[in-house]
Order: sequence, then C-alpha cells, then structure tokens
Amino acid sequence: MLHFILPSLVAFLVPTIQAETPPVDVIVYGGTAGGTMAAIGAASQGATVVLLEPGTHIGGMLSGGLGRTDMDRQEACIGGLSLDFFRRVGQHYGKDIAWIFEPHVAENTLKAMLKENKVTVEFGQTLESIVKIDGRIRSVKTTDGRVFTAKVFIDATYEGDLMKAAGVSYTFGREGRDRYQESLAGRREILRSNHQVNFIISPWKDGRLLPHITPEADLAPSGSGDGKMQGYCFRLCLTNVPENRLPILRPEGYNPEDYELIRRCFEVGGEKVQNILGIKPMPNGKTDINAGYPFSLNLLGANQDYPDGSPARRKEIWKQHLDWAHGLVFYLQNDPSVPEGIRAKYAQWGLCKDEFTDTGGWPHQLYIREARRMLGEYVLTQHDLMTNLRKFDRIGLAGYNIDIREVQWVSLKTFYFPRASDEIYMEGYLSHPVEPWDIPYRALLPRYSECQNLLVPVCISASTIGFASFRMEPQFMIAGQASGIAAALASRDGTAVHFVPIVELQTRLRAAGQILELGKN
Repeated sequence: MLHFILPSLVAFLVPTIQAETPPVDVIVYGGTAGGTMAAIGAASQGATVVLLEPGTHIGGMLSGGLGRTDMDRQEACIGGLSLDFFRRVGQHYGKDIAWIFEPHVAENTLKAMLKENKVTVEFGQTLESIVKIDGRIRSVKTTDGRVFTAKVFIDATYEGDLMKAAGVSYTFGREGRDRYQESLAGRREILRSNHQVNFIISPWKDGRLLPHITPEADLAPSGSGDGKMQGYCFRLCLTNVPENRLPILRPEGYNPEDYELIRRCFEVGGEKVQNILGIKPMPNGKTDINAGYPFSLNLLGANQDYPDGSPARRKEIWKQHLDWAHGLVFYLQNDPSVPEGIRAKYAQWGLCKDEFTDTGGWPHQLYIREARRMLGEYVLTQHDLMTNLRKFDRIGLAGYNIDIREVQWVSLKTFYFPRASDEIYMEGYLSHPVEPWDIPYRALLPRYSECQNLLVPVCISASTIGFASFRMEPQFMIAGQASGIAAALASRDGTAVHFVPIVELQTRLRAAGQILELGKN
C-alpha cells in the first residue's frame, strides 16, 4: 500500500539549510483553507505575507477529501473569500456556485487565488522552535533550519502547534456540563438513533473485549467531562467510472478480524446494514465517503493521543486511520461475511486516477475534526450559539449544527428479563440545530498576557460544544480572512492584535464581501 509522506517527515527529505529569510509583515503557519484565506486576507490589505505549510498541499480538508461542503442551513452566512471560493469552483463546473466538488478542483482554485494575490508559499516547513520576546513572537524556525521573521503571526493549523509553542493556554477533549453550564456538554446519554448500533451484538471474543471498545466500568458518568474527542477519519474520494478507477488492493498486513464488529453487525442485520461508506454523488462519477453508520471510516478512540502527540506518535495515528480505511473498503468489497448485495454495491468503487496523484489515490489529509482549542480572550460556548448570539466584535457569521460525530464504542450490560447480556453501543454523537450566530473577534485572540501578535482562526478559543458548530471549513475560511485583515492592520500600526480597531476591521471585512449581518454585507 502506498502511504503519503506526512508533513512531519518532509523536513528530513530536504537538505539542511541555515538561513534567515527577509522579514515580512505577516506569517501564516498552516496551508489549510483557513490559512489560505488568512494569507490572502492579509495580502489584500497590502501586507507582505509568507504562508508556511508543513506538507506539500494547499487546502487541508477542503482539498483533502471533504468534497461535500458543510453548508446546510448556513448558506446565507457565507461571504467574502469563502463565497468567492465556492463561486470560482462553480465556474469550473459551469454553474454560479458549487458546494460539492472534486478535491483537485478545490486545490487548484486555492492555488490560483494565492497566485493572484502574490502570496509566497513555502512547502515542507514544519515548525521546530520560536523566538518570543516581551510577549511577542519574533521569529519561527523550521526543521530544515530556515528562520522566518514577521511582525504578526497566524496559526491556521488544525493542531495549534504554533499556538502551543508560543505558550498560549489551550485544552482538548470534552468538558463536563458544569464547566461552562452547557446542557449539551460532557458524556452523552446512550440513546437509540440512526447513528446507534441498533442490533444486538456481543462485544466479547475469547473472554476479552474486542479492540477499541470502552468497558462499562471505564465509562464516565453522563454529563461529566472525560477529555475524549469525536472520531477522526480519512474522507475517501472514490469513483465508479471504469476509465478513472484504481482497484482497492489487499492492504499490506490486512487482517479481516480487525472488522469483527462489522462482521457481527452483518451476521445479525444482513442487508439491512446499509450506508457504512455513506456514498453520495459528486461531479464526474465520484463520491466523498463519510461516516454514515456507527461502524464506518471513523476509528473511534484511536485519536486520543493526537493533539499533544509527538511527530512520531501522530504519524502512527495517521497510518492507523489510513490502514483502517483501506482495510474497511477492501473488507466490504471482498469478505464472504458481507452480504452479496452489499459487496456488489461497493465493488464498483475504486480510487481515482486523477485525485491525490502523488499518494496513490489516498487523501493527503487526515480529517482532524478537533484537536487543541485555545483558551483565549473569549471562550465561545453553547450560550453563544443559542442565547447570546450577537457580538459587538463580530467578524463573520456561523450557523451549522452543533455537530459531534461518534466518540466511542462502549460495552453496556443490557437487560432482557430473565437474562442480561453485554452489548455494543455508540456514545457521543450529537447534532443540534442553531440559528446564525456571530463569530467574535476575541475568540481568535490569545490572552493578552500570553501573546500579543498571534491570531488563531482554526483552533479558536471555544468549549467542545462551541467548537462543534464552528469547526466547518467555511467558518475556518471566514475566520481566516478576518485574521488576515486584522494581522495586516496590526502590522501597519505596530500594535498588538488585541488593539486592532474593531470598527475599521468590520468596515474592511464588509468591503471585502464578508457577511456580518444577515441580509447585509
């Protein structure tokens, strides 16, 4: 199986250089979609900008397999550079706008936008260390020995590595209800739903729990914090067009027993077990595979070490998730325990010859739904999504559901008088609608006492519940553009990002098409 090169390994494949680059106004660390818009936002205001990307691709999940935009119920909130992106993609397909697109189209569109705005992009630049003096980052050094200096910095990574290096407070994992008085926080009640395991399945084999299952004794009380996170996965882009299809070959080290939970599901439910791969149409005979079932591409619990993990540990987690995804598709297409009709349905799908061409058709980005979250000047919580919607310092709107995917598989004693047996359940899924709410500028700011020239538009300051509505790519782009413009203003004035004039920032955002009030720009 061909695995991609992780960003953390890129530095080992290039010559060591000891060189300090010319200082610029703004450095953006992380070429995610949010980072791309941050760089363009700063450049649009006349700032000199360098975008540092640890890997070899631009766009993060937007170009890494998430081809179906999370824009449900919030189309009217999306403006500025984010909307410009979706319109440009639409033009590629001969439409006014496109919310569903192929990964390579997304990346090419972002690259064109960066080129138009003359943003310098440096690939293979993984953070090694920083110099911070008197509360301000002065420079960052990457693992190949290069030193980059700027007046203002933006951390647009999914992990928040620059934020951590700068000594900014952060957290990860879910809190309890009592932390911010959030009714939706903490460990969820285990209830029947279309994301639940709705078949009687034993979690035991040979006297031991199957892998990745939480025993009942280790389950946190309902509503309490346990530090756990929703699952990660790879969003595969597959095709059923024969001329463009690459077969899913048997993975190296493949063991069908890894999918024993799914085998037992088929054993009980047969062809009623549908949507494990969640196939939905995309342009040109392709599909964006997402989790549509409690057993899916999500490998629950395997991501727990990721946020604070070393580069080596993160590499292991990426590989574990990619191996799970590869093996799952192969299993569904080939294993005799899978009902024949379901095998036939999935057998027609394969990797795309024209996607992820440098990684054998496998995505270059792990879907890191959440990792570190900053604890900054303002912590966004459930109250800001439901009862305290309006903010004086708004820099954009959001309106996606509070969306938390499955967190863990658990074993629970279940009672059927006169017998009792342990069964598998899923815990953690949550999807709660919200009305459009204001994204406050303060949620992008570290505490003033900790760092004065850093903005964080992805790992924003939020609780688990607050982040769960914000964490979609359109919002990352909206916050990214705002952070870029704010960084340019702070660089221009030589001031802390905390002292950027809010009215001027909002005026410039409106002029750039950002939506700050519904029905207005």
